[in-house]
Amino acid sequence: MKKIETLEELQTVKSAGNTILLFSADWCPDCRFIEPFMPEVEEKYNEYVFYYVDRDQFIDVCIEMDVFGIPSFVAFRDGQEVGRYVNKDRKTQEQIEAFLSGL
Repeated sequence: MKKIETLEELQTVKSAGNTILLFSADWCPDCRFIEPFMPEVEEKYNEYVFYYVDRDQFIDVCIEMDVFGIPSFVAFRDGQEVGRYVNKDRKTQEQIEAFLSGL
C-alpha cells in the first residue's frame, strides 16, 4: 500500500482511476489489527489502488471529508466519491471485503 506524503499527492490520487483511501494512524490498535490481511484484500480487489492516509498528518483533510473514526475507507472513481466505510469500529477482513464488493 502506498503512503500519501503530500496534500498535492492526495488530490492527484483522488482524481485518477479507482482509488481507495485508508485513513489510519500508527497509534491506533484497530488499524494495526487490519494490517496482516490488507495485502490479501489489495490483491483480491486489484482493480483499485490503495493508499494509506495518516490521520494525524492530514487531520484537516479528515475534518473536511468527515472522517472522524479510524480505520476508515473512502473510495473514489475518477475524482468522484463512490463509497465510504467510515466509523471508529474495528473492521474484519469480511467487513472490508463486503464494502469493496458493494462499490
